[in-house]
Amino acid sequence: MRILLIAPQPFYQERGTPIAVDLMLRVLSERGDEVHVATFHEGTAVAYPGVTLHRIKPPPLAHGVPPGFSVKKLLCDAALFFLVNRLVRDVRPQVVHAVEESVFFARRLARRRGIPYIYDMDSSLARQLVESKPALRGLGKFFQGLEAAACREAVQVVPVCEALAEIARGAGARRVTVLNDISLLDRMTGAAEPDLRAAFGLRGPVFMYVGNLEKYQGIDLLLEGWARASAAQPEMSLVVVGGVAAHLAAYRQRAAALGVAANVQFLGPRPVGALASLLAQADVLVSPRTTGNNTPMKIYSYLDAGKAVLATDLPTHRQVLTPEIARLAPAEPAAFGLAIAELAGDAAARAQLGAAAKKEAQAKYSFAAYRATLRGIYAELDTMLKGTTR
Repeated sequence: MRILLIAPQPFYQERGTPIAVDLMLRVLSERGDEVHVATFHEGTAVAYPGVTLHRIKPPPLAHGVPPGFSVKKLLCDAALFFLVNRLVRDVRPQVVHAVEESVFFARRLARRRGIPYIYDMDSSLARQLVESKPALRGLGKFFQGLEAAACREAVQVVPVCEALAEIARGAGARRVTVLNDISLLDRMTGAAEPDLRAAFGLRGPVFMYVGNLEKYQGIDLLLEGWARASAAQPEMSLVVVGGVAAHLAAYRQRAAALGVAANVQFLGPRPVGALASLLAQADVLVSPRTTGNNTPMKIYSYLDAGKAVLATDLPTHRQVLTPEIARLAPAEPAAFGLAIAELAGDAAARAQLGAAAKKEAQAKYSFAAYRATLRGIYAELDTMLKGTTR
């Protein structure tokens, strides 16, 4: 099949959606498809048999495109729109696989040129815009209407979690197949990280967060809860992995203001290849996310690491995590701090949760399961396209 895959992010970068796109391209390449990827100007060069990357020309002032909504992202999306239209003329794809907001490009192509599209739904764009930009709340229904139309007109909606699947079904999508993210630990080949306890003098149980430090990730909640827990359990350590320079500076200052700088270490970004080595050194893995309805990709690797997981008791986590495999705590500082303190003082509970988490990851969130689901989606599309060409 000849596929135009639109990835409106820097690609390849070691973060959420680009990692998911990488997994997808590996499976489509295995299938023997001809895939043309339209993506941003930034990112590491990668190669797969049968896959060609096409990049936008760098827009002015669009260097260092961050995750989430931004002016830089809008400039890149505008350039991507023109690249996609050129590729449609040159490549003549049989289907467009549209990731995130590029679904609106794909919908336009479907209406004007009759090219079917798959909506790769990594988040609710309508909800994300309103949550990240409160000034846009008055346009919430308008954005929801656009998102619903994109779901209805897609030949297939492929959400990353059940909460997004419910949104797509509620919008009247014809076909919805959940394609869960997976653990990345079996793909980790990077060098081992140094012994964090020795390098930083870590004491007691080690709690670890891995990911970007955007507001929605709940680092403020984590630090405030940590300050409360530290009063009851002073012999414990928190390690925060990831983040850009501006966020790191702000949160180091916040930790100092809360009086916990001595037992909180901000490591900054680390390569994905180091993930297994980092997680192995933790006793508790933390996801304090406060907004959003898609499950964080890190959760699947957290589970596979075989360590206790502590997460906010919100839909973003509940669709994957249960009390049997993780500790779920209310997303407010006192309750989250209490959960931290209790896990710090209960090694048996940590071990029990870690063992159950590992078993869950191996059963449900492997690359083999991901491959089978994605191949099934495209097998159905193969059948549909053959039927329309008879």
